[in-house]
Amino acid sequence: MTAPTGDGRRTHLRWWREVLIAGGFYLPYTLVRNQFGAGTSQRSVAFRHARSVIHLERALGLFFEPRLQRWYLGLPAHGLIRFWNIFYGTLHFVVTIGVLVFAFRRVPDRYRFLRTTLAATTAVALVGFATFSLMPPRLLDDNTAFGACAGLAESCHGYGVQDTIAVHGGLWQFGKGAMSSVSNQFAAMPSLHFGWSSWCALTLLVCLRRNRWRWLALLYPAATLFCILVTGNHYWIDALAGAITLATGALIATAVERLWHRVRPLPQPAAESLSEAPAP
Repeated sequence: MTAPTGDGRRTHLRWWREVLIAGGFYLPYTLVRNQFGAGTSQRSVAFRHARSVIHLERALGLFFEPRLQRWYLGLPAHGLIRFWNIFYGTLHFVVTIGVLVFAFRRVPDRYRFLRTTLAATTAVALVGFATFSLMPPRLLDDNTAFGACAGLAESCHGYGVQDTIAVHGGLWQFGKGAMSSVSNQFAAMPSLHFGWSSWCALTLLVCLRRNRWRWLALLYPAATLFCILVTGNHYWIDALAGAITLATGALIATAVERLWHRVRPLPQPAAESLSEAPAP
């Protein structure tokens, strides 16, 4: 796939190269994410950081995550919370990959910038995961290996937030079995769920810029924000940090694009000029 970029250059996109780039990026990302700031050895650090976040939210008068979850689970059929559990565990990857492929096909001239933004956002988030282990709300009263009440009675701290996937089910549980060994339980700050979903929405706005229904894409990060809060997987400050991380990723991508254009000279139109010149 070759497309003009608007400044005389042409982009050369190959799907197999993009797959290799994605695989080459995601493998070290996964290794670092699950190696640093992870494991039960980080439990006390992650809980200390969680109390700091809660203290900040309380100082702002906005520590509402337990009340939001209690209200929602009090709805008939527990608000069909299993839907949100599945939403949390699957759409994060499925939608992001789908939007990335859609952008590759729909806006090849802008694809490289969009892809670099996503990659840079993920890389910046990785720094947060490695340096700021954060216990999510669902583990504050949990007495399993990763919970703040490990070895004590359940709900020992009285925060009152459920691990909805453990209680009400989903496609899988992140804190038990094989998933616990491949998932960093304390990778909560920033929220990549919100960062990636916001990237998806903004990318769709770019891809569907002439479609009057394009603004509906913003419903996806809104739904994701509700999901990560009501399932007890994040604090709202995590989502704010996710938005800041996305903005940082866009700034990095802008700098990369400028560098790319600086080192890659514009094509010389001399041949075309000579061919079009009038005969003497």
